[in-house]
Amino acid sequence: MMTQQNADPLAWWREARFGMFIHWGVYAVPAGEWQGERIPSLGEWIMRNAKIPIAEYEKLAEQFAPVKFDAEEWVAIAKEAGMKYLVITSKHHDGFAMFKSAHPYNIVDATPYRQDVMAALAAACAKAGIRLCFYYSQAQDWHAPGGAGHWEEDPGVGWWSQQVEPERFAQYLEEKAKPQVRELLTQYGPIGLIWFDTPVVITREQSTELRDLVHSLQPECLVSGRVGHDVGDYGSLGDNQHPAGPLQGDWETPCTINDTWGYKHYDENWKSVDYLVKLLVNCASKGVNYLLNVGPTAEGIIPAPSVERLKAVGQWLKVNGEAIYGTRATPFPYDFDWGRVTCKPGRLYLHVMKWPGKRLLVAGLKNRVLGARLLTDGRTIVRCTQTHDAESDYHLLELSLPAEQPDPDVSVVALDIEGEPQVEPLPLEQPEGSVLLPAHLAELGGSAELAIDRAGVVSGWKSEDGRLSWQLRIRQGGTFQVRVQTSMEHGNPKALGNHEVCVTVANATTRGLVGCKDAVTDAPGDHGNFVESSLGQIQILSAGLHTLTLRADRIDKEAWAGLAVAGIRLTRQH
Repeated sequence: MMTQQNADPLAWWREARFGMFIHWGVYAVPAGEWQGERIPSLGEWIMRNAKIPIAEYEKLAEQFAPVKFDAEEWVAIAKEAGMKYLVITSKHHDGFAMFKSAHPYNIVDATPYRQDVMAALAAACAKAGIRLCFYYSQAQDWHAPGGAGHWEEDPGVGWWSQQVEPERFAQYLEEKAKPQVRELLTQYGPIGLIWFDTPVVITREQSTELRDLVHSLQPECLVSGRVGHDVGDYGSLGDNQHPAGPLQGDWETPCTINDTWGYKHYDENWKSVDYLVKLLVNCASKGVNYLLNVGPTAEGIIPAPSVERLKAVGQWLKVNGEAIYGTRATPFPYDFDWGRVTCKPGRLYLHVMKWPGKRLLVAGLKNRVLGARLLTDGRTIVRCTQTHDAESDYHLLELSLPAEQPDPDVSVVALDIEGEPQVEPLPLEQPEGSVLLPAHLAELGGSAELAIDRAGVVSGWKSEDGRLSWQLRIRQGGTFQVRVQTSMEHGNPKALGNHEVCVTVANATTRGLVGCKDAVTDAPGDHGNFVESSLGQIQILSAGLHTLTLRADRIDKEAWAGLAVAGIRLTRQH
């Protein structure tokens, strides 16, 4: 029975905010290369992408001997990084179990290593106070009869559309998937969550049965949203998907530290520490957990570039962790050019990504500020001045800062306020002259297909009928540069396309082309999710409340994702 103290099984997960993902299996043996050819895409998908027959792929297990695996070392790396939970692939789509199972295709029975790495990790996690969690591919299994995703059974529609005979798939669930989930939850002590993935052909009833099986065995064990049909305990964003706005409910985003999940010996496109810290901050500011992946080698070594970056993120968290762990999403309905905001009762955390020099100006906060300090040393007091223009109801906070940024990545100001946060609900021109109009604040019109997706981005805009409208407040009339932000979440220029759009405020209109033409794809380490396209300038004649409307003059019909708008940025021209 659940104790009163743990009445909310999600409480620990919300407090954690940051976890380690580990993709490890026999796919680390070929390490992204098969028969002398580098196979495109993800390391753990090599069986399907290289079209390796089951009998040949099985032989990889005979070469899998991770003699340098050290469970305590791995857990120590996670702990030093400031991660609070660890999710490891117990069985990926290739069907190979990384634990002792009654099904013989597993690390103990099919490899020369013959040891249960999950038992070692369970002991190490318990010792270090890290929550052990398991990834399990419930639907795709390219080894077991009846599992989804067998490349040799694909008529050419792709894994996401490939069908399996319902009777064969149901038999696979009963004979392999469910028994292995039961093993995971009865062999290794308390488990934080089961991270299911790619539900594809699974029915709602089958997803519900898996969820209920988990809860029956360990009532406090969470079930990820990818169990299918929205029956999980929390939601999962897409792989490497950055939230563009605050989300309703509990969400997590899984992210790679380079370009693959499972180890590829030639993937050196490592994300910078600055990028990783800022993504952690951005996720927390939206109330989203950040699950950052490492892909160990076949010997059992987490690559040194991953370790170096995780240590650096951990150093940042040692100083600034109170601004991440256990925080809520920003109370502001929009982001700021200078950074992001997280909060706790009676306190806001201003995560300053672009250091403004000696003065930071923040518009829209209505609460009285009681005090402020820099988290860098915890002692530097930040002087604050608040003003309020009654006629325009414009609230302005001025913070006096050191001339030089204390932290090279993100510096945090802790702001104590009176009461619960009260902020301007509409997009508001900030003192430096910018206005951010996030898609989630737009009024959708003209097309029944338009919607705001789980990451706060417009989806379904595939015809010229659609339009978005925002209300915004301008401090005074003037000329503004207009930039439209579109999502690159699908990572494919053909998905995004290029679209002709127009923006109108009152009687002023500007037009232009937006989309993948502005994506920077050749910059090393570039992993951006959004593209900004300039539409030129527009004149807004007066201060006060205005309505801005975005319409499509021409939708790129070859872009299967349509016009995926994340927002609009206006910048005053001086």
